[in-house]
Amino acid sequence: MTGTKKSGAIDMDQALLDPGSVFSSPEVLLEHDGLSGAEKIEILRRWEYDASEICVAVEEGMPGDESNLLRRVLLALEQLSGDVHTEQIGPTKQHGISRSAIKRT
Repeated sequence: MTGTKKSGAIDMDQALLDPGSVFSSPEVLLEHDGLSGAEKIEILRRWEYDASEICVAVEEGMPGDESNLLRRVLLALEQLSGDVHTEQIGPTKQHGISRSAIKRT
């Protein structure tokens, strides 16, 4: 993972595919001036799903990172949108936050 400067071009396709390969943390993503709020929210939604998958894998006994990434992604989403309705989640163990669960400002 690499950190990204506060501004400058990023590979949006790569950021959507694997946010952690473009941004070293959700906090670094929040600081990036070259992205709109909607773009940051979409990247964070995808990052949340990835972090949820890791949590499920660890819960099922697979080795993995037990960091607080999921919490940090949710806090970043909340900072951008003001409110995240985590009760509106998908039906799988990985959940996933729907677009309607995020209040856009």
